[in-house]
Amino acid sequence: MSGESTDARPPGGIDYVAVEESPPFRELKKRHRSFVLPLTVAFLVWYFAYVLLSSFAPAFMATPVWGHITIGLLLGLGQFVTTFGITMWYVSYANRRLDPISQEIREDLEKRETVA
Repeated sequence: MSGESTDARPPGGIDYVAVEESPPFRELKKRHRSFVLPLTVAFLVWYFAYVLLSSFAPAFMATPVWGHITIGLLLGLGQFVTTFGITMWYVSYANRRLDPISQEIREDLEKRETVA
């Protein structure tokens, strides 16, 4: 081997491991996870319930609601509506709760980079 140190800092001299362990970054990860994980679990339960109902309860899914509109069709369209709703909710959440912290972290890193 060339004998070079494996813990050389990247250009700019910023210790990104220390940044990742900083309180603002930990708070950012905590807020992100507290929103994303429960919502992901809820959506997956909703999705697999739809798949299981379509596989094991075809008579229920074929129940007419109005004309040729069935429960299965409404639940299937509800999957799309749910996806768009979750996306809009996440964007709103990120704008309010995540972006201010990430902006603070970014500004701190930019200051460190100009100093180094």
